[in-house]
Amino acid sequence: MERKRIFNLIIVAVLALLLLISWNLFQSVSPATAQQRPSLTVSAAISLAPALTEIKTVYQSSNPKVNITYNFGASGALAQQIQQGAPVDVFFSAAGKQMDALQQANLLLNQTRRNLLTNRLVLIAPKNSAVVRDFKQLTDAKIKKIAIGEPNSVPVGQYAQEMLTKLGLWQQIKPKLVFGNNVRQVLTFVESGNVDAGIVYVTDAKTSDKVTVQLTAATNLHSPIVYPLAVIRNSRSLVAAKKFIEFLAGDRAKIVFQKYGFGLSR
Repeated sequence: MERKRIFNLIIVAVLALLLLISWNLFQSVSPATAQQRPSLTVSAAISLAPALTEIKTVYQSSNPKVNITYNFGASGALAQQIQQGAPVDVFFSAAGKQMDALQQANLLLNQTRRNLLTNRLVLIAPKNSAVVRDFKQLTDAKIKKIAIGEPNSVPVGQYAQEMLTKLGLWQQIKPKLVFGNNVRQVLTFVESGNVDAGIVYVTDAKTSDKVTVQLTAATNLHSPIVYPLAVIRNSRSLVAAKKFIEFLAGDRAKIVFQKYGFGLSR
């Protein structure tokens, strides 16, 4: 009996030792593994979706161990998520307003913010619609519904409101307005024929064969359309995040952005 008890104690001791060794190995290996396989969450304006989706493929071809997850939406909604503590590594906005709010809240990593892209505002209509030669024609009774983004949270809506106000049309056409939660929803409203016209970015108009660009807004009718990006201060993958935004500002990414109709910020 005594031998059996001693034997059992030895077994227990060996198992305890093995567990301790395994735990120490786990502790030493896991952080290194995490560093080798960083995961990035990028919150970006939905107008960037086609370009960033292609850029992800290009980037991962030379950085296969980096896992990138995109969260596309209206810049205002994305900024609000970050302010509420959403785990985001990089923010790519369609306007400075939302980035300014995060900077004022000290949520951006110092010296990572930069203006990267520009865009243009256009009036679109369903394919084969009557030609609109002037924005003033939006007051015509034949045009019953006009889609724009929600001005308070969707940058393209903010720019549209600025333009229409400067042209003296905002109050006149306000009853006709249908508001989208993001620029893609505005595009969908026009594609489906549920509205007679819509105001979107030229980059979004280029993605659809169901709409025609009727007019391009003069750049002096609204604030400059600039896309800033930055690393979020609380990113869990700071090194990978900084490396990714450097890539976005590089020549290979610029070629893709220009392919989708974006201009480059100076």
